[in-house]
Amino acid sequence: MTSKGSLKIQNIVATTSLGKDVPLTKLAKTIPNTEYNPEQFPGLVLRIKQPKSAVLVFSSGNLVCTGTKSIAQVKLVIEQVIKTLRKINVKVTDKPKITVQNIVASGNIDMMLNLNYLALELENTEYEPEQFPGLVYKLIEPNATFLLFSNGKLVCTGTKNNQQLEDSMTQLIKKLKEANSRKKE
Repeated sequence: MTSKGSLKIQNIVATTSLGKDVPLTKLAKTIPNTEYNPEQFPGLVLRIKQPKSAVLVFSSGNLVCTGTKSIAQVKLVIEQVIKTLRKINVKVTDKPKITVQNIVASGNIDMMLNLNYLALELENTEYEPEQFPGLVYKLIEPNATFLLFSNGKLVCTGTKNNQQLEDSMTQLIKKLKEANSRKKE
C-alpha cells in the first residue's frame, strides 16, 4: 500500500458576499445561461462555461460557487460573475472574501479493502452492502467523510483546504494500516 494514496479534487463549494444587492429578475432577463424560479428557490443559477461551474446568486449579493476544481478557478468564476453584473449596472467595488465550504476529492489507496472487517474495526462507520457497495467512514479531526470501496477507490468530502485534505488522507491510511495489523495478529 502506498503511504500516501492519491487524491484528485473533483469539486469545490465556496461562498462569498459581493456586498451589493442583486436584482435577480433583471439578471435573469438580461443574461443567458441563467435559471430563476423564485417560487421554487430564492436564488438564481448562473452557469459559467469556463471554468465549467454553476453559481447561485442571491438578491442579498451572496454567492455559492460549485463545480470548480481549484481555488484559482473559484476566483476566476467570481470575477466573471462580477463582470456579468456590471452589464446590469451592479458595480462591485470591494474584493470579495471567498470561503471554501467543502472540497470533494476522489482517489485510490492501491489496496483491496475488506469492508465488512473495517466496519467492525473502525469507529464512526456506516456500511449497508445490500443498499450501497461503499463504506462511510467519518473522521472527527480534521472533519472529513470518506466513502471507501473494496477495490481501494475512495471519495473524500468535508475538508475545507488542501492541508485538511492531506491530513485526513494521512489519518485514513494510518487507521487502515492499524486495522490490517490487528487482522494479522
